[in-house]
Order: sequence, then structure tokens, then C-alpha cells
Amino acid sequence: MIKSLRTGFTAAAVTATLVTLSPSAGASASASAPVDRVTVDVATVNGSGCRPGSAAVAVSPDNSAFTVTYSEYLAQAGGGVPAVEGRKNCLLSLVVHVPQGYTYAIAQVDYRGFGSLQPGAIGTQKASYYFQGMSQTAYRTHRFDGALDDNWQATDTTGIEALAWSPCGEQRNFNINTELRTEVGTSDPSKTSFMALDSTDGSINSVYHFSWKQCPAR
Repeated sequence: MIKSLRTGFTAAAVTATLVTLSPSAGASASASAPVDRVTVDVATVNGSGCRPGSAAVAVSPDNSAFTVTYSEYLAQAGGGVPAVEGRKNCLLSLVVHVPQGYTYAIAQVDYRGFGSLQPGAIGTQKASYYFQGMSQTAYRTHRFDGALDDNWQATDTTGIEALAWSPCGEQRNFNINTELRTEVGTSDPSKTSFMALDSTDGSINSVYHFSWKQCPAR
């Protein structure tokens, strides 16, 4: 890292709405999180912002959410940095193991990172989501304008009526496609700006909040 990340988040949250996918047929109304253990495994990881081994996933003890922590996700521009460093991306394919009789959707995602943008520089965070074999959502984009030298947060949310549910009784990978950009804009090109999602100690991470439903009995 160019600069150590702070753990307090003072940047204003930005909210966007996810695009609707087909809900899981026959699932009942929203349910409490299952008591039995939920696990999330990384099936594949690809992209310039997340080499294999640089992304870790952990499920909360109450099965309400899971976190993704990156250790090398940094986009920077200016100060002689090669142009290719200005855009970083990551495609994670996750295997979510849920207890029998339950299905899930992702109701909210909180992205947290650190930005150091010179006056006039521009930072951008983008994300889309989809289940294997289903249509990808449109990218949701959050822009940050320099000057910035602080933690940032961006939040994607969707209403219960528009959630995309994993099909009952099927194992489909959940795919997360993210991107970070840093542009010089009108800033002094001799000075470096960056946007980061990385954290070596796990203090900065992305949080994916589950919504749960019970599937019909078979």
C-alpha cells in the first residue's frame, strides 16, 4: 500500500438500486437466517485487482452476511505511474453452501476503501452481480471527486420485491464483478492519486448482506 488505511469511515455513503433478476420459484416470504452453518468458498478469481490468493471470504457467525477482503486491489494514476495501473478489476465466482430448504439473495452490499485523490482527480467504483446461468445485472457506479484523502464507502441496495434469488434446490455460483478506476482528470499529472479496496489486516472489506427464504417442501 502507498498509505496505511484507517478504519473509521467518514465519507458519505452512496446508494444505488440493483437490476431485477427472476426470483426463485415457489420460495416463501422472507425468513430468518438459518441456524445451521453457511459457508462460502472461492471457486475462481480473475482480474488485475485480485490475483489468486489475494481475496479472502468469511461468513458472519449469525449467517446474516459475508465479507470479502482484498490485499492487492489498488488503482492509481499520475506521478509517472503506467496508464494500465489506472484501472483494476476483479471477477469472483463464489460457491455458497446453504442449509437444505433455504435459498438466498443479496439484499445490500457495502464497499469500503481508502482514497487519496489530488484536487481534480476522479475515482470510480463499479460492481455487478449474477448467479451462474442467469443474466448479469447492470453495473452500479459510484464516483468520487478529488480532493479526497479519507476512507470511502459505497452501498448498493435493492427492495425485497426486486431481489434476485438463487434457485431452490440448485447449486449456482454467485459471481461478483467489480472495478476500480483512478483518473488524473484536471489534477497535477506529476502527483499520484489512488483508490484502494485492499487491506492487509482485514479492517477494510466488502460486506454482502443475505436475505433468506425457505423453499417449498419436496
